[in-house]
Amino acid sequence: MNGMASDHNTSSQEEHVPHYLQKEDPFASKLSREADIIAGFYLTVIGILSTLGNGYVIFMSSKRKKKLRPAEIMTVNLAVCDLGISVVGKPFSIISFFSHRWVFGWMGCRWYGWAGFFFGCGSLITMTAVSLDRYLKICHLSYGTWLKRHHAFICLAIIWAYATFWATVPFAGVGSYAPEPFGTSCTLDWWLAQASVAGQAFILSILFFCLLFPTAVIVFSYVKIILKVKSSTKEVAHYDTRIQNSHILEMKLTKVAMLICAGFLIAWIPYAVVSVWSAFGRPDSVPIQFSVVPTLLAKSAAMYNPIIYQVIDCKFACCRSGGLKTMQKKSSLKKSR
Repeated sequence: MNGMASDHNTSSQEEHVPHYLQKEDPFASKLSREADIIAGFYLTVIGILSTLGNGYVIFMSSKRKKKLRPAEIMTVNLAVCDLGISVVGKPFSIISFFSHRWVFGWMGCRWYGWAGFFFGCGSLITMTAVSLDRYLKICHLSYGTWLKRHHAFICLAIIWAYATFWATVPFAGVGSYAPEPFGTSCTLDWWLAQASVAGQAFILSILFFCLLFPTAVIVFSYVKIILKVKSSTKEVAHYDTRIQNSHILEMKLTKVAMLICAGFLIAWIPYAVVSVWSAFGRPDSVPIQFSVVPTLLAKSAAMYNPIIYQVIDCKFACCRSGGLKTMQKKSSLKKSR
């Protein structure tokens, strides 16, 4: 009986041993060499496009930095976060995929995990702040007109402090960063939830403060904005040209913010679902070949935002030029009359 109990205890302990503490090399790739090469090329393309696109957004914004609205300052901060992910993080994973193993050891793994979580959290909290700004501007004009540029900079300081706190908490012994199951990338140690109640509390705190709560605020803000816009479109049509132009600009910024948030969440939610399943589901229930797909999709999020900026700007420029043409026609008709 004692032998059977000891065997049962040993087997239960082995169930809670994370993949990176098992006998095999945690940094060796569990994918085929061909799959690693494809992933390496994919990340190289994503990294180049993201670096060029976000660098261009920051460069163009720096030319008119004194004229940037609070919402535009936030979108520049989002570009900074995306550029940080591309420049600081992606080279590590690209080199590792082409090398068919993680080549930077535990120190590099912890740095890569920290940088990815820091910039990712910064991006999501920035989008949360943007959604609140849009909500106040559209739904509560008295508060919206109160928000000025210096409030945006105060908000930026809070965002960076928030991201720094949650990304650095694992180094205080509460959590950790560990290699992904496929070996060539590193992330937050989701597998701590399998080991202890303290690990579960840490993972649940991360999920709530760095994913669920910001996402709930974003969804609430944009649902309220959509309802407000539907009810106020007819009212704006009766205002003068100046108020209409201001409304068009605010709606343009709102569309940009909504598309950015949608792109970010679409890219990251599959990864979050797989991570939560790895944390609270049955150990090793997520196939390794399947777990790499959400990771690669999440890494592409930094590429979408510059494309969204350009598409909305082109549409806005076309609408603005069309509006100018109609105004010029009206003025010429008046002159002829």
